[in-house]
Amino acid sequence: MEREQVTRETRRWELWRTRLKQIKSSKIFEILIITVIVVSAIAVGAHSYSLSPETIKALVIADYAISVIFCLEIAIRILAEDKVPDFFRSGWNIFDFTIVAVSIIPIAGTQVVWVARLVRIFRVLRLIVYVPQLRIIIDTLLKAIPRIGYVVLLMFILFYMYGTIGNMFFGEINPVLWGNVSISMLTLFRVLSLEDWTDVMYETMEVYPLSWIYYLSFIFLVAFVFLNIMVAIVIDVWLEERRGLEEAVHGDDGIPLRNSSPAPRVETLEDRMERLEQEVALLSTGTKGAGQ
Repeated sequence: MEREQVTRETRRWELWRTRLKQIKSSKIFEILIITVIVVSAIAVGAHSYSLSPETIKALVIADYAISVIFCLEIAIRILAEDKVPDFFRSGWNIFDFTIVAVSIIPIAGTQVVWVARLVRIFRVLRLIVYVPQLRIIIDTLLKAIPRIGYVVLLMFILFYMYGTIGNMFFGEINPVLWGNVSISMLTLFRVLSLEDWTDVMYETMEVYPLSWIYYLSFIFLVAFVFLNIMVAIVIDVWLEERRGLEEAVHGDDGIPLRNSSPAPRVETLEDRMERLEQEVALLSTGTKGAGQ
């Protein structure tokens, strides 16, 4: 008898977990959470304006409501997993859980109100978890950093070389722009941004007419060559991430996103059969219990 009761409770819990998975995979659930995230960001930004006491009170109530919704959402996603620890195997889930947990920590005192606002504004980062395209961009940047690092190192070497040359030749012309190597590198960054760089060039050309070669060679190497190499690296990594996402969407297991994304899940025939079996088993168990 006790074993049948345990089995009945287990099947009932499995049915609840199946329903939680349906809620988690629901498009309505996703849109609702995204809307709440956007409203949360707007509410935090609203504090930067002069507001009436009634409006401030309404924002405080809205903040409590948003915190409750986020806690319920995290709870649904955790309970929808086959095992609770499975939720924390994904770095994105840990990131999402941390933001929610930190944002609900009560912070009192007028001197640290800005800390509470700063923590709550990070809620908008949760959009990354719910929008796959944003996740691809973040993953792309993180994976491209090691490759870009070598390009940045070479760019720094060129900056240092050109900065030293600029200090040697143009230091007496304009000490404000070329007084030492550090200032010279800052000036070169201005030249790289193409912000009034011709004014800098024409000033030195009055003393060194061929100094235009210095500026044009620097712009060509750094702005046109190395920056385009960096863009090419990012695009290459982005295409790899895109292919990985497409493989996950069209894979045999029917899981559209890696890392336990809360975004909608492609329901396979096997999933439907499993859900139907659980519902039938629960109904049959309930019928037997009523008969006894």
